[in-house]
Amino acid sequence: MSGILENLLVVAGQVATLFLMMAVGFILVRRGTLSGPGLDQMSHLLLYVVIPCVIIDSLQVAWDAALLADMGVMLLINAVYYLVTCAAVIPLFRRQSEDVAVALRFGVVYANTGFMGLPLIQAVLGEEAVIFTVVVIVAFNLCQWTHGVLLMGGRGEVSVRKALLNPGTIGLSVGLVFFLSGLRLPPMADKAIGYLSALNTPLAMVVIGGQMARSGLLQTFRQKALYAASALRLAVIPLLTALALLPFRLNPLVYCTAVILSGAPVAGSTGIFAQKFGRDPTASAQFVTLSTLLSILTLPVITVLAQYLAG
Repeated sequence: MSGILENLLVVAGQVATLFLMMAVGFILVRRGTLSGPGLDQMSHLLLYVVIPCVIIDSLQVAWDAALLADMGVMLLINAVYYLVTCAAVIPLFRRQSEDVAVALRFGVVYANTGFMGLPLIQAVLGEEAVIFTVVVIVAFNLCQWTHGVLLMGGRGEVSVRKALLNPGTIGLSVGLVFFLSGLRLPPMADKAIGYLSALNTPLAMVVIGGQMARSGLLQTFRQKALYAASALRLAVIPLLTALALLPFRLNPLVYCTAVILSGAPVAGSTGIFAQKFGRDPTASAQFVTLSTLLSILTLPVITVLAQYLAG
């Protein structure tokens, strides 16, 4: 029991560290030092430069058949996850307006794997688990630009080109060439990509904090539907994931990564897609904010539970 409590405190400290970095973005935006356009530019840098560099950097390892098999297992887990959750959210939030309901369904399905999940996995499980997070990010991008667009914008907005040609899949394609061939980047390029990869955690946290500052916090805490949706995203889904995967006796790193990422807060793209496709951007931003704030309580518990069940 003391060991579990000790692990809980350690993970809580790591999550709190991430939130302290978020506080920097929150304060900068509230003081007017960092503006909305600045946040958008930082998000663009993260999405199109930093995360692809993280993916390429994580695949600069020796080819290993067992590692490749575990990556395949992680991809299969995510395929099943998206099939189940995409179907399960269809009847939810019928009492809300259609624009709000669609945004809530999107947020329940899509977690913040890149900006929040990846830094947390790096902090809790170490660099060895990053390669499995990369697989989750790629699956996230593929589903977000197909099902997510279909959900938010309708069938006419779906683009196979956008689903396949996004930063995650491009980064994976480049990284896999090196991983499977055994080739390595030249030292200077390797260092440059490593430095850019290191920006992911602090930059992502500052961006999330800034996005939270742009939403109405007081109004956020008054929306009952947001609490119900957050409970699904932060507690129900990771608990079901942990139980569903337990009988398969997976590689502990694969198991823990899958469970922890399934409990990450709502994806920041929820608000972006809502704005783009004419849904409710206010409710979307508030959902992102509330789930992110509540995750400081839930993520340590989910993380310790995953580590305990993984043995």
